[in-house]
Amino acid sequence: MTDQVLDGQIFAKLISGGAANLQANAEIVNELNVFPIPDGDTGENMSMTIGGGLRNLEGKDTGTIGKAAKLLAEGMLMSARGNSGVILSQLFAGIAESLAEKETATLNDLADALRAGVKSAYAAVINPTEGTILTVAREAADYAASRIGESSTFQSFSSDYIAELKRSLDRTPDLLQTLRDAGVIDSGGAGLYYIAEGVIRTANGEEPQKSELPQAPAAELDLSKFGSDSVMEFGYCTEFLLRLQTAKIDLSAFSVERLIAELQTLGDSIVCFQNDTIVKVHIHTMTPGVVLNHCQQYGEFLTLKIENMTLQHSETEIRNRFPTEKTEEQKEFALVTVASGEGIRTTFRELGADYVIDGGQGKNPSTEDFINAFDAVNARVIFVLPNNGNIVLAAKQAASLYEKSKVYVVESKNIGEGYAALTMLSYDSRDPEVIAADLREAMQGVLTGMVTHSIRNATINGISITEGEYIGFTDKTMLAAGKTNTETALSLLEKLNAAEHEFLIAIYGAEVTEEQKQIFRTAFAARYASAELYEIEGGQEIYDFILILQ
Repeated sequence: MTDQVLDGQIFAKLISGGAANLQANAEIVNELNVFPIPDGDTGENMSMTIGGGLRNLEGKDTGTIGKAAKLLAEGMLMSARGNSGVILSQLFAGIAESLAEKETATLNDLADALRAGVKSAYAAVINPTEGTILTVAREAADYAASRIGESSTFQSFSSDYIAELKRSLDRTPDLLQTLRDAGVIDSGGAGLYYIAEGVIRTANGEEPQKSELPQAPAAELDLSKFGSDSVMEFGYCTEFLLRLQTAKIDLSAFSVERLIAELQTLGDSIVCFQNDTIVKVHIHTMTPGVVLNHCQQYGEFLTLKIENMTLQHSETEIRNRFPTEKTEEQKEFALVTVASGEGIRTTFRELGADYVIDGGQGKNPSTEDFINAFDAVNARVIFVLPNNGNIVLAAKQAASLYEKSKVYVVESKNIGEGYAALTMLSYDSRDPEVIAADLREAMQGVLTGMVTHSIRNATINGISITEGEYIGFTDKTMLAAGKTNTETALSLLEKLNAAEHEFLIAIYGAEVTEEQKQIFRTAFAARYASAELYEIEGGQEIYDFILILQ
């Protein structure tokens, strides 16, 4: 790396090295969860976020650092998932804005950009918490900038930056009691450290590790869902990158808005935007060949993917994503929510959700997933229930980017709050502010407990936890531990003062046996004779029991 300036191609190569190093260490980052449960996803979320940014650079003009940084940030914004991924995307959004007009960047430009990134990331979080990736990014950027002198080089600046990253990361348990109790450092800050480490290794001449950029895990296809006697009902999810060609059209006259209008006659759930001479298209259509033939009049394809939607998802999910009775006119209100597990998704749909995004703990949806959902429901006003604290930022980022509708993110932090809100869903007032307030009020007083197994020994909130045994908690508070899932669930209910509640919704996970369910319901009836038990076959992973007290 030169000691004078950074151009776009060097910038892209350095970030690629950082992404490769993060991916190589993603599992380490995942395991830094405060709670020792099998849903550690910070490393994967950050890796998929930066990976999406790098994919957006492919085939594009990255000659200037301003262009490269802008393309990277755009891709990361759409790919961002989880709080750590959203914050990371905002760090790079601030960097891109600072470098926007520059062909190359000097050392001082880079220092200014890093601090601009920190400012953007802090602004994205309503109540920033110190001892997180925000603190680590801020302290490293400020320290490295303060050390710049006449003899400084990119190498010396980088050394100062990563040294302070490491020191700041080591200090995070001093700032956050939850980290100190769990005996871990901040996972988001660790992810940023691995990116920086990879950047520096690449700058020093080491080749980035050869690995595929991470993408959201694809669902396993069940080919039996579409046999020789099947009739196509749900269509095809069709995505492609189209390079506009001067041999076919006048580039200055091309209108992406006109293309969107044309695509609306051919399908649904359309996402279409243009970067320079490349157009990205996502559409659900019954006739992908017609779509491709139509778009080929404007250029040639760079990438292309067509998937039979019957194989992708259950019927309920498909109907959410690709309505069989398509209405061109916007409806007034719609609600988008998030859930993992076939039974929970079906329940939410029955309660009034227009679109249930498949996701949750350990499988956080991206900003683009939310935007696709907003397009699919086609409403003037959209309400969003994220149902997970780690999904709220992605939902809010999508809402800020979406211009076709007014989007209200009602910050449900768990499945119980989302369930309670949906049970009270009513559009009768016709006033979006009143509807959103009613949804928030419905969540008040609802207690949600969760039971899963522990992936390491720990002592949290005075509870001694043994790897492999079961733990029960609510929100950020550990309350119970036990040798069986039913024992732990019943202990958790006691700690949640279940006797003071009239109603329990027990959502059973995919691995819970009929014997375990019977043990639980029998013990519950004996202990809480005056309470009513409502059972849902949730089918969710990770959590054997989700217990909602009302």
